[in-house]
Amino acid sequence: MHELSICQGLLEQVDSLARAHGARAVSCIHLQLGPLCGVEAALLGQAFTFARVGTLASGAALEIDTVPIRVRCQTCCAETEALPNRLVCSACGDWHTELLQGDEILLTTLELELEETHV
Repeated sequence: MHELSICQGLLEQVDSLARAHGARAVSCIHLQLGPLCGVEAALLGQAFTFARVGTLASGAALEIDTVPIRVRCQTCCAETEALPNRLVCSACGDWHTELLQGDEILLTTLELELEETHV
């Protein structure tokens, strides 16, 4: 289950960002997953439950948004959505396409709980 190692790497990045901003905890982590990234969202969520223990994100929620697959046609230059097993241009039907979106795992937003300062 490589989702666990992905979560561990994600949490290292989250921990570094949270500490850089003086956070005492992370309340929510927002990710974008493409259908071609090779990660199952449900398995990532399960792995996150275990990986977050003992980190600044120990009480954090994980919000996962799936992004559509987008391709650019090398024939007609259209940018269209495609299916995982059919990366063809939706405008002209040509198979000479370039993948623009759909294979990424992106950390988009962190919700941090900051230390309170007393004046």
